[in-house]
Amino acid sequence: MSTRPTRPLALLLTVVALGALSGCGGSGDSGSTDGTARDRPAPTHTLAGGRAPTSSPDPSASAGDGKTGRLPGLGPKTLARVPDDAHQVVVVTGEHRDSPRSTVVLHERADDGWRAGERWPAHNALRGWTDDHRLGDLRSPIGVFTLSDAGGLLPDPGTELPYHRSGGFTIDGTGFEGEPLEGSFDYVVAIDYNRETGVSPLDWTRPMGDSKGGGIWFHVDHDGPTKGCVTLSEPHMKALLRALEPESNPVVVMGDAASLAR
Repeated sequence: MSTRPTRPLALLLTVVALGALSGCGGSGDSGSTDGTARDRPAPTHTLAGGRAPTSSPDPSASAGDGKTGRLPGLGPKTLARVPDDAHQVVVVTGEHRDSPRSTVVLHERADDGWRAGERWPAHNALRGWTDDHRLGDLRSPIGVFTLSDAGGLLPDPGTELPYHRSGGFTIDGTGFEGEPLEGSFDYVVAIDYNRETGVSPLDWTRPMGDSKGGGIWFHVDHDGPTKGCVTLSEPHMKALLRALEPESNPVVVMGDAASLAR
């Protein structure tokens, strides 16, 4: 964790301020994750995401047997949750259960196995990871989730995902370490945890209920921990957006290293 024990009051005030907002594990009182985002579209679609895939393919079949072999770092239980038809898998590996730091690698399935992309440094939630994400717990959810929708304050950088540009992605304020949050939602990919797919990431429908949190996104890094999202540098966010292809049925596999190895 990256809290400062000598400044408990400052941390508490930051948590209270962020807790009054929404997303990254928030309640959806406004369309934001780590700070203040404005406007919110009305929900219009039926449930399609936010649940673990129902198929349980053979792990070795899902992982491939080519030069790159299995998806690295994933154990049999985790591999079994990766759908057969997923040809792009973004693996987010936390340093440890209580760490806000992680790495992100995009893997793409080829005829001879999985091809790994670059390793990108990332932030996750302030208190690390959890198998049972709850509103305000300041942990990122562990699991396998589809990636269906994108958006941001800035114009589409060239993604094939549905891209929802909106002023609702405006954000201000400061993060847990006093860092400015402005620009964090310039580019966003919604992680389909407790959300409907086929709608803007700003849509605040919560199929599993508000107590399970939501608004878990990939978004631009602000040099500090999040409430539940995973953040990448702006160049890496743009690269991720340009790489993801709906026809490849992309998913994210996310959690601390020990949990992913189960």
